[in-house]
Amino acid sequence: MKTKILALALALAPFAASAAPLSYTYVEGGWNKLHVEDDLLDNPEADGGFIRGSYDLGSGVNVFGGVSRASEDFGLAPGVTADLDLTQYELGLGYHQSMSDRVDFIAELAYARLDADLDVSGYGKIGDDIKGGRAALGVRGQFNDALEGLLKVNYYGGGDFDETFTGVIGAQYKFNPTWGITAEIEHGELVSSNEDTRYMVGVRASF
Repeated sequence: MKTKILALALALAPFAASAAPLSYTYVEGGWNKLHVEDDLLDNPEADGGFIRGSYDLGSGVNVFGGVSRASEDFGLAPGVTADLDLTQYELGLGYHQSMSDRVDFIAELAYARLDADLDVSGYGKIGDDIKGGRAALGVRGQFNDALEGLLKVNYYGGGDFDETFTGVIGAQYKFNPTWGITAEIEHGELVSSNEDTRYMVGVRASF
């Protein structure tokens, strides 16, 4: 009887065990695509890379930052081409509070900067930088030990930013406690319309 009870306990252990705590110390990098709904520019799509990270300071507080870049060549008119480069920087503080064994409430406050450079053939190069802030509220949780998800709402405002909102949905599939694959979609008024979308796919190392 004791042997049967022990065997049953061992069989149920993977299902009964709670998930490991969510990590707020990580480094992540990968590919990103920005799709802009703009009929005048023929709905351009810019591709590039990103790197970002976070460090848990304890007591539910973490510091985070990152940089992403995307570029694209497209035609403005017959014989006239343009090279667009967008670079975004961010540095901020985050707060997380456990809502259950598997779900955290998250809040973020960050300084954000967007540098835009447009090089038009025959007309030269123009550039601009936009500075402001980003605030976010959301939830981050684990479906199981391997899969976690993210939902949050961003508010961009202050400085040079117009007041805008975006929504973010993300996921991470973890191969082990350190390495995982991440995917994220941000939708809203990122550049010029309410229909801009940023896609990000990367590799994350959590510590």
